[in-house]
Amino acid sequence: MTGLFVTGTDTGVGKTLVSAWLTRAWGATYWKPIQTGAAEDSDSLSVARLVPEATIHPPAVELQAPLSPHEAARRERRRVDLSALTLPDAGGRPLVVEGAGGVMVPINESALMVDLMARLGLPVLVVTRSGLGTINHTLLTLEALRRRRVPILGVVMNGQRNPGNRQAIEHFGAVPVLAEMQPLPAVTRAILDGLPAPAFACPGAAA
Repeated sequence: MTGLFVTGTDTGVGKTLVSAWLTRAWGATYWKPIQTGAAEDSDSLSVARLVPEATIHPPAVELQAPLSPHEAARRERRRVDLSALTLPDAGGRPLVVEGAGGVMVPINESALMVDLMARLGLPVLVVTRSGLGTINHTLLTLEALRRRRVPILGVVMNGQRNPGNRQAIEHFGAVPVLAEMQPLPAVTRAILDGLPAPAFACPGAAA
């Protein structure tokens, strides 16, 4: 399948913004397999507002509390079954999949988000902050992905440009920083339209 999995080094690092950016640029469909915090917000709805022309596949699991999937599910007396999470039919178009939190977020009592990535088999794009602490968080994320042989497409850095941190991530992480997104005054369709197109192709797309 043509597509990728968008993960992050933490919650709130800009995964949904990057997912919307790629969905719009590639004419892709979008899927958030596990949505937590549905009582307060929905990343699927956010992407739908930013890219109204896109096909948004509904979450396979929707949990109300803004917690890790395993804890949010426990509070609802549910269990997230990893084997039930399969890629939706994108109708021949690219698919952008957005994870919940980072790679080591628990899904149930034995599975982590990285196990879902390995199961789905898509290349992973890591979204990270540009500032202090990002080197450690990004390198740990890359190591966790490699331990499970998950293919890594590259990194997107969000925030004020930091050449030193970028160089360190590329050198020690042996991975390209594919884009740097400057702080935005707001996240709206108009601002999204003004962002430059990604300089990298969707994995699996014809050259």
